[in-house]
Amino acid sequence: MQQPLPRLTDDTLWAILNDEIDDDTVNRLVWRGLGYQDSSAGWDSSAVEPAWAEKYPEPPNFIESRPATVQLTRSIPPEYKQLLKEELEFKGYTVDQLIPRLTRRATMVSWLLSYRKQATVGS
Repeated sequence: MQQPLPRLTDDTLWAILNDEIDDDTVNRLVWRGLGYQDSSAGWDSSAVEPAWAEKYPEPPNFIESRPATVQLTRSIPPEYKQLLKEELEFKGYTVDQLIPRLTRRATMVSWLLSYRKQATVGS
């Protein structure tokens, strides 16, 4: 049985950036935000935006898939693209940390910040 997902707090987002939360949980946080739901019959993408559901009927592994991460980046509204710097004051990784796995985690955190911001603006 899967562990419940952590809340989208700044501490959770920093834990993702600092590689303290496992990849599966990070993916599941983004999948939930995109609308994917795990059911006994497999993945239900009925709540997922059509552009995502068509390309990814099952949720992609963002850590392993560059194309999915690129699409995730493109789906962040322009006004929210700097939230990683503005809200978390994230300075980026050092040169020796610039590996795809960590940079994709940063992209996922950026998307999660955008998702969280849109949820609070819309409520």
